[in-house]
Amino acid sequence: MAALAVGLIWANGAWAQDRVWVQVEAQPTLEDAQNRARAYTEGFPDVEGYRLGSRWYGIALGPQTPEEAEARLRTLRDAGAIPRDSYLTDGSNFREKFWPVEGAATPAEGGAPPPTAADAAAPEAAEPEATAVTEAVTTATASEETPEEARASEAALNREERITLQEALQWDGFYTAALDGAFGPGTRAAMRAWQEAKGLEPTGILTTAQRARLLAEWQAAAAAFGFAPVTETEAGIDITLPLGLVAFDHYEPPFVHFTDKGGSGLRVILISQPGDREALYGLYDILQGLEIVPPEGERERGERSFTIRAMGARISSYAFAELSQGLIKGYLLVWEPKAAAQAQKVLAQMQASFRPVGNRALDPGMVPMADQMRAGLLSGLELRRPSFSRSGFYVDATGVVATTLDAVQGCGRITLDGLTEAQILASDAASGIALLRPAVALAPPVVAALQRAPDRIGTEIAVAGYAYEDSLPAPVVTYGTLDAATGLDGEPGLKRLGIATRAGDAGGPVIDGTGAVLGLMLPRVSDGPRVLPQGVEFAASAAVLAQVLEAQGITPSDAPPVGALAPEDLMRKAMGMTVLVSCWD
Repeated sequence: MAALAVGLIWANGAWAQDRVWVQVEAQPTLEDAQNRARAYTEGFPDVEGYRLGSRWYGIALGPQTPEEAEARLRTLRDAGAIPRDSYLTDGSNFREKFWPVEGAATPAEGGAPPPTAADAAAPEAAEPEATAVTEAVTTATASEETPEEARASEAALNREERITLQEALQWDGFYTAALDGAFGPGTRAAMRAWQEAKGLEPTGILTTAQRARLLAEWQAAAAAFGFAPVTETEAGIDITLPLGLVAFDHYEPPFVHFTDKGGSGLRVILISQPGDREALYGLYDILQGLEIVPPEGERERGERSFTIRAMGARISSYAFAELSQGLIKGYLLVWEPKAAAQAQKVLAQMQASFRPVGNRALDPGMVPMADQMRAGLLSGLELRRPSFSRSGFYVDATGVVATTLDAVQGCGRITLDGLTEAQILASDAASGIALLRPAVALAPPVVAALQRAPDRIGTEIAVAGYAYEDSLPAPVVTYGTLDAATGLDGEPGLKRLGIATRAGDAGGPVIDGTGAVLGLMLPRVSDGPRVLPQGVEFAASAAVLAQVLEAQGITPSDAPPVGALAPEDLMRKAMGMTVLVSCWD
C-alpha cells in the first residue's frame, strides 16, 4: 500500500505547525511498538514513539520543518527505507512518549499537554474515546479549504498519490473501478459518498484535511489486518496475506496452510501442483467435496481456470486456480460468518496480488489424479460426507436416473456422483422406485436398455452398484443368479435373486449377460418375524420400471436381441450406466 505524501494540516499552502514528523508505523501494543522503534533506531538517529489518540502506538522520525519532512518522506519512501504508507503528521494526535524509553516528554510545540499523574497511572481510563483521524483534523476546521482551494491542492498530487486515494476509497467500498489515478466521474462519486458517510458537505472534491483523514482511517483499519507480501518459494507463489489474522501452519502438498490467528475466523490455503487440464478439473471436483467448500454458491470452470464462490450458514469460501505451462497455482480463502466483512477486504488484496512465479510446484513427482495426489489433496482437510449413499442408473439420454425410493426419502438434498444436484421427478411407493432429474442435463455414457422378454430362470445375472457407498470412486459388479420371476408368495413385478449384496447396491441395475437390464435392485427387508437367509434378494422387474417411466412421459429403451458380451465389455456397460446417489441432510 502506498501513502500520500501530503500533510495533515495546511494553512494557505503551508503547514499550520512548524514541526512535523514522518510517521512510519502504528502498532496495537506497546511491546510491539517498542520492538519496532528499537529496529528503526539502528538506521535512524531521531526515532520517537508516542501513544496515539486511537490507543495505538505510533513510531515517527523527526521532528523537522515541513519542507525537510516532505523531502525526507519522498526520499526514504522512494528508496524503500520506510513503508510506502508512511505519512506526515503535525503530532496533534501524539500522547505519552514511549520512545526513547528514558524520556517521558510529549511533543514540543503543537503537541498535546504533558500527561498528569492520573494519566500515567491509568492512561486508558483518562483517555476519551476518539480516533486518530478525528483529532488530526480538529485544528484544521477553522482553515478548511474551499472547493476551489481543494481542487488546487489536489492538482499538486502525483499519479501514485492519486492511486493511493483511490485505494483508500476502495477499502470501505466507496470506489470499485480501476486504480488508475484518474479522478473521473467514478472517483468523484466515491469521494462524494465518503463525504456523505462522514457527515461532510458532499462536494466530490476532498480537501487536504479530508484526504489526510481518509488515509489515516485507512491506515489504522489496515494495520489490524497486517497485510504483507508473502513469497512462497517452494510453491512458486507471490501473494499479499493478512498476517495479523492468519499464520503459516504447515505444508501438505499440493497445499500451503495458513491457519486462523487469534480467533480471526479466517483461513488461507495456497494451491501449487504440476498437472494438465485433467488435473485442474480433478482439483475442481475434489475441492467441492470438502467441508470448507459448501455446495451453495456460484461455480465457473473454464478451459484453464476455475472459480468457486461457496456460501454456507456456518462457513464460506472462495477458491481460484489456474493452469499455466504445466503448473496449477491458486488459493482458497475460508471464513466464518463473524469474519465476513474482513474476508471481502482480504479477498480483494489476494486477488490483486496473486502471481505465480518461477517453474516450481509442491511435490513435482505427483501424477495428476493418482492415488498419491488424491491422498495429498484430502490430507488435513475434512471431506463433506452425505448421510448415506445408494445406487441408481441412467434411464434416458438427458440423465434421468432410476433408483430405490428408500435412497431419497427425507433428504435435504440429493446428488448424483457427489456433484450434480438432482430433484425427485417421481416416486412409486408400490414398487419402491424413484426417478431423479438432474439440475442440469447430463450426457450419460450408457443408457439402460430394458429386457422385457420372458425370463430364463437360473441364468447368470450381475448387479452394478456402489456397494461401499461413497468410499470407492467406482461401482462394484457382483454376480449371482436369477432364481425366480416372482416374489416368495408369487407376487408379480418382483424378481428373486440368488446373490449377496450390500446396502449401497440398492437402486443399482440388475443385468444379464447381454448387458440388458432385468430390474432395479431393492433394499433388503425383513419379512416380519422371519429372517431371510443370506443370498436371497429382490429386484423390481424391468416391466414395472417401464410403467413408472412411461407415466412420466419417458419412453424406455428396449434391449435388442444380442449375444452375450465379453466380460470386459459387460463390465464397461454396467459401470457406464451406474450412478452414485447420495442423500444429504
